[in-house]
Amino acid sequence: MTQFVPLCNSADLSDSGEAVPFDVTYCAQTCRAFAIRYQGQVYAYLNRCAHVPMELDYQPNRFFDSTGHWLMCATHGAIYQPQTGACRGGPCRGGLIKIDTSEFDGVVHWHTAHNLKSLEF
Repeated sequence: MTQFVPLCNSADLSDSGEAVPFDVTYCAQTCRAFAIRYQGQVYAYLNRCAHVPMELDYQPNRFFDSTGHWLMCATHGAIYQPQTGACRGGPCRGGLIKIDTSEFDGVVHWHTAHNLKSLEF
């Protein structure tokens, strides 16, 4: 069953601004993930380059290139569409792993899935 996990206040995400990081369990492995806002919509992905599984951000919580229109891997230079996670340039083997989100009552939520769970302590 899908759960909606509260992540942050809506105001914490600005268009093409800093991301909000969070941890998930993906396919039984603990992984970092991030949420961003682009053109008014919230999107979230695993923080893992599709070329080589390394984190993307060049500084903590910074994923957008200098134009604010692409998510960029700081290590390999691969660029991804913020809306879909699809690779649009550079070395890639597919796209980013998308995490469904919703936003209501001033709060951003991420959604669990069969292979994506909250961390359990």
